[in-house]
Parts: sequence; structure tokens; C-alpha cells
Amino acid sequence: MNCPSRTDDSLVHPTWNQSPQHLNGDLTTRQDFNGIVNLREQRESGNNAVNMQISGVDEEDTPSEDIAKLASDGEGAQGTMRCKDSPWKVSLARYSRRILAILIKYAKFVGPGFMIAVAYIDPGNYATDVAAGAQTKFALLFIVLMSNLFAIFLQSLCIKLGSVTGLNLAENCRAHLPKWLTIILYICAEAAIIATDIAEVVGSAIALNLLLHIPLVAGCAITLVDVLVILIFYRPNGSMTAVRAFEVFVMMLVLGVVVCFCIQLSLMPSTAVGEVFRGYIPSGAVVESNGLYLSCGILGATVMPHSIFLGSGIVQSRLKRFDIDEGFVTSSVPIGGNEKDEIYRPSVAAIRNCLKYSIVELSLSLFTFALFVNSAILIVAGSSLFANSDAGDADLFGIHKLLSDTISPVAGTIFALALLLSGISAGIVCTMAGQMVSEGMLNWSVAPWLRRLITRSISIIPSIIIAAAVGKEGLNATLTATQVVLSVILPFVTAPLIYFTCRNRYMTVETGTLTDGTAAEGVKMRNHWTVAVLAILIWLVIAVMNVALLVLVGMGKA
Repeated sequence: MNCPSRTDDSLVHPTWNQSPQHLNGDLTTRQDFNGIVNLREQRESGNNAVNMQISGVDEEDTPSEDIAKLASDGEGAQGTMRCKDSPWKVSLARYSRRILAILIKYAKFVGPGFMIAVAYIDPGNYATDVAAGAQTKFALLFIVLMSNLFAIFLQSLCIKLGSVTGLNLAENCRAHLPKWLTIILYICAEAAIIATDIAEVVGSAIALNLLLHIPLVAGCAITLVDVLVILIFYRPNGSMTAVRAFEVFVMMLVLGVVVCFCIQLSLMPSTAVGEVFRGYIPSGAVVESNGLYLSCGILGATVMPHSIFLGSGIVQSRLKRFDIDEGFVTSSVPIGGNEKDEIYRPSVAAIRNCLKYSIVELSLSLFTFALFVNSAILIVAGSSLFANSDAGDADLFGIHKLLSDTISPVAGTIFALALLLSGISAGIVCTMAGQMVSEGMLNWSVAPWLRRLITRSISIIPSIIIAAAVGKEGLNATLTATQVVLSVILPFVTAPLIYFTCRNRYMTVETGTLTDGTAAEGVKMRNHWTVAVLAILIWLVIAVMNVALLVLVGMGKA
């Protein structure tokens, strides 16, 4: 410390100092702190030969000797231990504590990524992946991988939009876009949700039929009831404990699907690992024969439009909890809403604290669970149905029968159970997304349970009609067609997402007002130009694939 009355740099030679006055600052406060620091430095450097004794003040008048003795007794043993420890052990302990702290903080963000991942393992994925495996074996695994990478990137933009603005994509559309454009986007979003729910309801009905022999129409009605009962417990503006409990329930459903396919893969006949991994390399099968139709189906089944709305609307709870803990906002301020003076807006501190962990949690959830399940479905179908004269129809009923007859009844039961869990979990998140779309774009102001009932009814009525009209024979074609419809709608839904996140006009966080009452310059958080370019390229790939698909369908080649 800077002590002007001292002429030496340490306490090794205390006699070099002048004779200070009794109880001056040099012998009390400054000397206490400086002496402890120098003692620590000398012990850590191994210089313990000098026995320092500070004099000049009576023992009963100064605490310096007590502090020096306490430092010598307490820190002396620790200093000796530190001298014995090698530098790499100290560094290892430091990094271990840091990693443990990061993991503990990361655990608080686990949940939303699993809920988003549910959208990528719904029954529509089963239909498209089974058809792809039966016709191309493992060649379209590349499309599965590419679709998951696209999904991770687009969902990261969703999280960023929801975190910076405090609003989901539907609410941003209503707030910043012309009314006529918002209505067009609402029609597209509602069509996508109906197509998604058709796949989920029909898939769940097929699973109930395979497991319990329940008629398809009755199975569709059952899925209406169970999803509504489960959604009673979801309260986005409720306590964080209730939100996490709901997320844990959805996580259990996802893990149940993963476990089913782990068992399923273990029961499959031996397949060359090299042949499977070669499927992740681009090949001509993507554009040959019916490959483009199936590729667009996989893309629509993986990067689902309703998941874009969902991903931007389930991250605000943790941001609000951070701001409540820091005293920036009260718990009475709602997430989203219509009253501009009461809408919750995350603080810069909350965004910087939560955004990185939310994106990492989402990426790990999608790249592990969603990619694994989609790959497993295609691998099981490719191993069982490709070039197999005994396979029969390449649909969900056909693969269930084949697995039960050729491997064991347990294999078929596990496949049907995974299908049921996927249908239930996907129905939950699809209804949540439908509620976000209707509330955000149309500004509905009715009770939450009534909104969910209307949203679910709009989607489930076509499902019951299709199940009753086409029966088992046309259900698989219906499932695949719904995924192609989702792929066609996807560019219309992702365009406003990319537009919002690339403009500082919407991606600026307010930081308060200055002393003169004027608004302070906000923190700009728009996409970096490299991210913007990549987003546009991904959008163009999706759009070109869909244009090619429509041309092939019009020519009767798909």
C-alpha cells in the first residue's frame, strides 16, 4: 500500500523506518493490512526465515500483533500446504470449481429445449422417416442431419427474439407488421398448426389402436381430452416451480421416447455401422425418384413452423425470474399482453445472464435427443423395410407388424409405445403454440381454457374426419402429406423471424432515462452480418426445395 511515512518496501527491516508518533495511521490501519499482505507474499515465495516483530505501540493499545499472529497461525498452515501443492493441482482445482458453477447454473435452464425438441419427434416424423428408410435405406440421413442443423439455427434466433423483445414471434408480428400481413401470416400459421395436429392426433390414434385395439375415431377423441387435462397445469405467468414441474413432465415423455428407441435399436439385426454413417454424407438419392418429396417431408417434419412460435415464447419465464430476484421488476407484471404500460420487458442484465445458457441448452437438446430419435426411426425402417419382400406396406402399421413378426412382439410394442408418447407430448406443445399464435396475432381476450379448447378443436375436427374417411389405408399417406404442407409453409413463417432479428429497430433494449428526462441510448442486439447472411442462405435453401417440390408435384413426378 502507499504509505508516505515509510521508506522501505516490506517489513523485513522495520528498523529502517523513522520513529512515528504513537497510534498514528502507519502503525495501526495501514500497518495491519500491509503487514498481512507482505507476510502472505513472503510465505508463498518460501521466505519464512525472517521473524518480524512490530514494535512502538503498547500491546494493549494496538491490534496489529493480534492480526499478525492470527494471519501467521491461520494462513501459515494454508500457505505451507499451498507451497507443497504443485501448480497444476491448483489450476485443476480452480477450473473444477468453475466448471461445477457453470453446470449448476446450466441446470436451471434445462427444460425449454426439451419442450422445443418435442416438436421434432412427433408422429409426422415417424411417417416421413419410415417412408424414407423403406425407399432409400440410410441415404436420407443427410437430410435428417441438415434439418436438425437448420432447426438449431432458427430456434436460436427464436430464443434471441423472445429474450430481447420480451414478446414471442406472433406478438411481434401484430406489434410491428401491417394488419393485412399479420392476417396472412396467421392463416399460414393456423394451417401449419392444423396440419401438425392432424399428424399428432392420427399418430396417437394409430398407437392406441396398435396397443389397445381402440378404434381410430375414438383414439382421436381421447387425444383431445388428455392434452386438455395436461394443459390445465401449465401457467406461463405462474410460479417458476410450477413451470419447471410442467417442463419436467414433458422431459419425461421425451426421455421415454429415447429409451424406447435405444431398446429398439438393440433388438435390430446387425447392421454395418459404416453404412449407417455414410448415410450422413450427401448423395444423389436426395433428388432421385421420390427423394425430393421425402426430403421436403423430413424438412417439414423437423423444422416445424409451430415450433418457431413456441421457441420464441417459452424463454421469458427465466428472464423474468432473474429480474424479480434482482429487483428490476415485480411479479405482478405479466409476460406478453396487450397493455403497453404493463408488458414485461427483460433487462439487459437478464438477457446477458440467460441468453447464452438458453441457446446452449436448446442446441444440446435438439442435437442429441431430436437428432437421435429421427435417425433411429429411419435406421430401424431402413434395416427392416428396405428391399424386403416380406415388408408389405411401408407405413406405421406395416413396420409394427414386421417388427412384431420378425424380431419379437416386444419390438412392435415398444415402437407403438414410443409413437404414443411422441403423440401426447407433441399434442401438448402444438396446443401451446396454437394458443400463442391466436393470442399474439388476433389479440383474443377469453379465458385460457376456452382458448385452448377452441385451438384444439380447430385442429382435431379435420383429424377425426380423415380418420373416419380414409381408415388405415390412407393414414400414412395423410401423415406424409401433412409434413410436406408444413415444409411449404415454413418459408412464410421464418421470413418475419429473420427480418425482426436483423433490425436494430426491434432488437434494441431500453436502458432507462437520463437525468434530464430524455431516453438513454439502448443496447443494440441485432444479428451480426455473418449470422444474417447465414440465415438468408438457410431460408433460400428451404424456399428452393419447396419450389422444386411444387414443380414436381405439378408434373406428377412426386
